Amino acid sequence: MTFTKHLLYILLLASVCVAGVTKAQGLKIVHLTGEFYVYTTYKVMDASPFPSNSMYLVTPKGVVLFDTPWDTAQFQPLLDSIQLRHHQKVVMCIATHFHDDRTIGLAFLRQHGVKTYTSLQTDLLCQQNSNSRAQYVFTNDTTFNVGGYSFQAYWPGKGHTADNIVIWFGKQKILYGGCLIKSTSNASLGNVADADVTAWPQTITNLIAKFPDAQYVIPGHFGWSGMDALRHTLDLLRKKGQ
Repeated sequence: MTFTKHLLYILLLASVCVAGVTKAQGLKIVHLTGEFYVYTTYKVMDASPFPSNSMYLVTPKGVVLFDTPWDTAQFQPLLDSIQLRHHQKVVMCIATHFHDDRTIGLAFLRQHGVKTYTSLQTDLLCQQNSNSRAQYVFTNDTTFNVGGYSFQAYWPGKGHTADNIVIWFGKQKILYGGCLIKSTSNASLGNVADADVTAWPQTITNLIAKFPDAQYVIPGHFGWSGMDALRHTLDLLRKKGQ
C-alpha cells in the first residue's frame, strides 16, 4: 500500500468513528461498556453477509482480542482501527474454539507480534482440522491478568463443539460466550456439524448456575443482550430434542 493510499485509508477510518461505532468495509466496532468493545466481521453465506461477533478489551498494557476476525480482508483493518481509536497495539488474543470464525486470524496475529492462546483441546482440534494454531496453550480453566484487568477462560462442557470455552469478566459481569451461546435473534442452532446436542443443555445450565449475575452475554453471531440469550439457547436445544 502506498503512503497516499494508506493515508486515505486512515482518514476514511477516522471519518466513520462516530457515536461509539466504527465501520470500515465489513468491519463494525461497537462500544459495549467501559473499555470493552464488540467487533463484527462478515462472511458471505448463501449470497448474504453473515455476521461473526468477537470482542476486545483495551488495557494500559495493550489490547486483548477474544477471537479473530472471520473475514481475512479485515485482519489489518482491525489492527489499524484499534491503533487509530485507542492509540494501543493488540498484544494478545484468545480463541474460544477451533472453527475458523474464531481461529482463522491466529497465524496473522502471531506474525504481527501478538501472543495467541487457545486451550489444549482447541489446539488439538485445530491441528486435526488444519486450522490456524495458537502460539501458547493452556490445559485447564485459566485466569489471565492483563493491565489491571482479570478474566477467566472457562470450559463449561461440550456444546457447539467439544472444546468451546467462554470468557468471564467477574468485575464487569460480562460473559463472552462465542458460538456456544445463541443470540435471541437466532431461530435455530445454526452449524451443528461438530456439536454435542445431548450435552449442550447441561453445559448452558452450568453457565447459568455459575454466572447468574451476568449483565452482558455476547454470542458468536447476531445481536446480544443479557441472560435471555442463555435461556433462548436452552429453548432452541429443547425444541431440537423434541
